[in-house]
Amino acid sequence: MMDRFRALGNAYRMTSEVDPRLTLYIALAVGVPLVAGIVTAALTGGWLVWSPLGLTLGLLLGLLIFGRRVQAAQFQHIEGIPGAAAAVLEQMRGQWFVVPAVAVNKHQEMVHRVIGRPGIVLVSEGGTSQRVKGLIAQARKKLSRVAGDTPIHVVMTGDGSGDTVELRKLQVELTKLSNTLSKTEVPKLARKLAPLDKGNIPMPKGAIPRGGRPR
Repeated sequence: MMDRFRALGNAYRMTSEVDPRLTLYIALAVGVPLVAGIVTAALTGGWLVWSPLGLTLGLLLGLLIFGRRVQAAQFQHIEGIPGAAAAVLEQMRGQWFVVPAVAVNKHQEMVHRVIGRPGIVLVSEGGTSQRVKGLIAQARKKLSRVAGDTPIHVVMTGDGSGDTVELRKLQVELTKLSNTLSKTEVPKLARKLAPLDKGNIPMPKGAIPRGGRPR
């Protein structure tokens, strides 16, 4: 329990450094339902019902706001760091197999491979430059030898302009893709493609918190 409180405290401190309005939003989220509950209790006499209800709703709303602001701060913190997209992808829940940096260039632009029920998704970092498009073409060519008829999707991360997707929307973007593989076909495809990763260029040091693994 103490470890959980310490983790929350650390998350609050780190988030408040980049989000000065964090305390205000949490206070409003907790305070408004609580005040509403107290006022309702005073008008109706239902102190045992409305006051606890207002407090409970306020705490739940406060935790929800806190969680979302922490997540936004995390995205802001890692944005622009090589491998940031891989770090976001590895947090996805469900049947997703993430292999970071299947193609990398000297500018630390890279392409990650994700295998899930939509098929294969190539996720690039570095915007829409010709260098990035070249990396995508390189990764697609390598896959075409063994992927067969499996759909290959491309998602380019960036600032959200043009054809790019912001990091904070990356997970949602992948879940929007239509499913074409069954649950049993996904791990089979991951094993089939695994030999392609021998000799991959290593990720830049410190790029992501941990290596690729199935989700």
